[in-house]
Amino acid sequence: MLICFGAAWPLNIYKSYKTRSAVGKSIFFLYVVSAGYLAGITHKILYSNDIVLWLYLINLAMVATDIGLYYRNKKLDAMAQTDGWRTKAN
Repeated sequence: MLICFGAAWPLNIYKSYKTRSAVGKSIFFLYVVSAGYLAGITHKILYSNDIVLWLYLINLAMVATDIGLYYRNKKLDAMAQTDGWRTKAN
């Protein structure tokens, strides 16, 4: 599950980076997924420290990257709304 779910994050990050827009992105979802990864990391550290811990850490890093891009894109969206910084052609 971690490998398959983790395989989707690079594509999601790429899309967030290229579109430069937060439209359609749910920050709540990203935080819920982050909380799930943090819970998994905590469990692995406390009860079952094994290689799967690294999958949780890698996935959490990718979600954190997507969260950062969300806030960047949200700012770009606001700039586009207020001063016409970006046109629809961009």
